[in-house]
Amino acid sequence: MAHLTNKPSAAEAAVAAHYGLLLGIQTPWQVVRADLKLQEKKVEIAVEHDRAGQVACPQCGRACPRYDHTAERQWRHLDVMQFTTIIRARVPRCQCPEHGVVTAATPWAEPSGRFTVFFEAFAVNVIEASRSLTQAAELLRVDWHTIQEIVHRAVERGLLRRQTDRVDQVGLDEKSFGRGQNYVSLMTDLPGRRVLDVVEGRDTASALRLWQTLPEDQRKKVTAVAIDMSDAFAGATRQAAPQAVIVYDKFHVSKYLNEAVDKVRREEHRKLLQQGDASLTSTKYLWLQGASPEGDRALSFSELCARNLKTARAWVHKETFSEFWAQPSVAAGRKFFSQWFPAARRSKLEPIKKVAATLKAHLTGLLNYFLHPITNALTEGFNSKVQAIKADARGFRRFANYRARILFHCGKLDLSPDLRLNPTH
Repeated sequence: MAHLTNKPSAAEAAVAAHYGLLLGIQTPWQVVRADLKLQEKKVEIAVEHDRAGQVACPQCGRACPRYDHTAERQWRHLDVMQFTTIIRARVPRCQCPEHGVVTAATPWAEPSGRFTVFFEAFAVNVIEASRSLTQAAELLRVDWHTIQEIVHRAVERGLLRRQTDRVDQVGLDEKSFGRGQNYVSLMTDLPGRRVLDVVEGRDTASALRLWQTLPEDQRKKVTAVAIDMSDAFAGATRQAAPQAVIVYDKFHVSKYLNEAVDKVRREEHRKLLQQGDASLTSTKYLWLQGASPEGDRALSFSELCARNLKTARAWVHKETFSEFWAQPSVAAGRKFFSQWFPAARRSKLEPIKKVAATLKAHLTGLLNYFLHPITNALTEGFNSKVQAIKADARGFRRFANYRARILFHCGKLDLSPDLRLNPTH
């Protein structure tokens, strides 16, 4: 910004003073000019630092000699009367005896920011309320990349402020990312109902990176962790938090049993169709979720069960096991399983027998549910929000953007700049 050579008129000085009051600019800063550009619907406000004054070191606050100025920068501020408002200034640098040559802090923006704190705070609220980043960009009249930058800055700010000292029960789960066999792993704070972090992959190394989200002393305070029957999650937990009780998530157990029932149904359906019997057509969700089939071929559930179909027998084993979770104690749960397991193994239904063997191998983790009745229902509950994020973005090419969006919307982070430290308005 070139130094002023002409003294501003009384009217120009009044306008500059007016914007100085609106923005809350105080000594040693002052508004020296406000340029109104009607065609562009823009107001550019020139701000200068007192040339004769010393400069405060941003790290220690010490008043230090001025060293030089940075090149002119600009910051987007809240609109004034629907006019895009830009603050322009050359920020002084000082020579601090302790910290060397450093750039002074500005009262209207955070370090390295391209927006004033009030604009960022408003943008965070708009993004939270918008269906997509594209919609937020349209409302704020900025480009998509600017919105993504604000999201990343907000998440970084929120993570620095976040407290984890009360995290004592967590959940580990996986989600799909992109196309193909691309997955990410999530850690959730179950009592706090928030996502703690997201990492790429679903192997042991990925799970260990998730555990590092918590400080070491806090990891030692975790009493229980809900996971699926993944060896990676269990192995990482035993390494990072060996005192934590592993609880196998009952919703994943239900998923395994549902998949077994559906495998039996598909195989039986193929054989029945070869005999001209289409009674299992469109009945998938009847066996899995109780949703009745539609159309003229629909049979009542009782009629299907009366035919002694293999699918019906598989369904009985699945439904019977759901009573396991209602047992009052570890001893009762163990007794129930000892009765259910032999029947499932004698069923001659290979998918059911395979799941039964898996549950037997993980019985201790299943019984731990009665000591710590936690599940990954919270993580599953985030699925709809995560899926909406993916749908609105039409997928993600960069994992960093995916992680930032999940933490922005599901991390319960304090995202806004601290307006109390920046009186500008």
